[in-house]
Amino acid sequence: MGIGQCENMRIMAETHEELAIKVRELQKEVERLNAQLKEKRFGLTWIDVPEAFEKESENSIPVLEEVPELAIHNDDGKPTHILIEGDNYHALTCLNYTHRGKIDVIYIDPPYNTGSDGFSYKDKRFLEEYPDGTPIPKNHPLRHSAWLSFMQKRLKLAKELLSDVGVIFISIDDNEQANLKLLCDNIFGELNYVAKFDWRKKTGANDAKDIAVVTESIMLYAKNHRITIGNEIWNRDRESRNANRYKLSDEFVDVRGKFYYDTLDRGGLQYSDSMNYGIEAPDGGWIYPNGRTSFVNDGWIWKWSKEKVEWGLQNKFLEFIKSKKSQGSSYTIKYKVYEFVDNEGKPRKTLGRAFSNLIYDPINQQGNAEMTDIFNGLSIFSNPKPVGLIRYLLNTIKNRHFIVLDFFAGSGTTLHSVMQQNEEDDGKRQCILCQLNESNICTDITYERNKRIIQGYVNAKGNDVPGLGNSLKYYRTAFVGKNHPKAATDDDKLVLAKKAGCLLSLAENTLYETEVTDYYQIFNDEKGRWTCIYFQEDYSRFEEFRNKVLALDGKEKSVYVFCWTDGAEFATEFEFEKNVTVKSIPQPILDIYKSLNA
Repeated sequence: MGIGQCENMRIMAETHEELAIKVRELQKEVERLNAQLKEKRFGLTWIDVPEAFEKESENSIPVLEEVPELAIHNDDGKPTHILIEGDNYHALTCLNYTHRGKIDVIYIDPPYNTGSDGFSYKDKRFLEEYPDGTPIPKNHPLRHSAWLSFMQKRLKLAKELLSDVGVIFISIDDNEQANLKLLCDNIFGELNYVAKFDWRKKTGANDAKDIAVVTESIMLYAKNHRITIGNEIWNRDRESRNANRYKLSDEFVDVRGKFYYDTLDRGGLQYSDSMNYGIEAPDGGWIYPNGRTSFVNDGWIWKWSKEKVEWGLQNKFLEFIKSKKSQGSSYTIKYKVYEFVDNEGKPRKTLGRAFSNLIYDPINQQGNAEMTDIFNGLSIFSNPKPVGLIRYLLNTIKNRHFIVLDFFAGSGTTLHSVMQQNEEDDGKRQCILCQLNESNICTDITYERNKRIIQGYVNAKGNDVPGLGNSLKYYRTAFVGKNHPKAATDDDKLVLAKKAGCLLSLAENTLYETEVTDYYQIFNDEKGRWTCIYFQEDYSRFEEFRNKVLALDGKEKSVYVFCWTDGAEFATEFEFEKNVTVKSIPQPILDIYKSLNA
């Protein structure tokens, strides 16, 4: 046998082995899908399409790195918001360490998978060219499967971030709305479904071939619906619409809140003689319903009984007000509607009607107008969500001090809305955005828009628009080590500890680095809270680090120390310091990451 024949046989053998490997992979895929089909008896079933990421991230550990030159700082007492540049899957992985159980409101506007919106998905299987990261057309056989696989991974990560009273709003249209409902029923639980908002985004569609579709949907789920109801987290529509009515104050303002006057009499069909009586005014005259000075059955009565009027006068819920009438009493009588108590003096559990799931205002075009105005007349982003829509959703939540997350940030409307809402109601909401920088969207649009909102800008008409203040920190996802978290080596752990500073400071919400050496980092929040990190295996500078920590003037100090154990031995170094909490790194970070892939 010649050399050429041997070489040909070797090539054939290698080719045969490659084919055999692909056949085995296909067999495993078929077995997996068959098992999946057997498990799913009711609900949503699809072909799970594994997602491929950049090779850099496949076998490494995700972290966050700050981009300090993009930080915006204002010493105005307003929140510091977070913008994370990178694939939201990796950003959510990092946030599962820093913010697990801390997020109160998530709003996302994911790709709608219309077949023309540019949604792409990288298939990890050996069929790499199908779809190979290119936009998925409407007739693609895996169109819905790819979208569901994409959303499932991210929603599972998002669920872990929600606090006990946390909720998630998801914008969607009819292309995937039905699939999304079943997917969310599976992830969050059908009992945690709260509502579907129908938003009328436009008034009509002259180019419609069939029925003009003028609405989009916003799905609302709770982490635990029973807890959200028990904690009464929902705002009431009357409070948001009539907040300006509560302008007056009296000696009870600290307990009852501000108030406005309302009329005590009314006309209607429910007439009763017992409710048609005279009330003696301070001038000795008598006041009857409808401004009368004597008893007449004209259909008007008092809203309150005689006994309740007596109670109202004694407890100053009723007030006589000077009248300009020339005849009869020179007074009228009105009752006070307080913010915090009802007209029996009991604490209000609700103020008015619940928010409606119908959002009528056709404000979609406002999103385009807002963007062109901010960017001085330039149209640089198609159909961003309008600020008014996000503010409507934020207003459904009673609390004004919570953390908001948007991991499909796009043009950055959510942060803009949060800052504007805080400005209006003196809230302290903090916002976290995540956005891939494909086509420079994150830097040139998401960041730049909110930079202008913070610092001020010149609008399309050439007028100066003052900034709202606030501060912003900019981070990027990065990767360290040479192995997946499940297989992290000692070398991986060492490098993770050295690069974990941003993760740890973000977890503690102490975002401002005050000192860094080759051995340790120190962060604070300018309010007396500190995060101190000793990240080296070499402890020759630990005593110096300890003295630094003890010398810091603050009410809370979180100390992280690199160690191969649980760090108990280092806790003794601070055992007499009441305001110091000692934690170990990097194993707790790896434990969280590994649990996500269980």
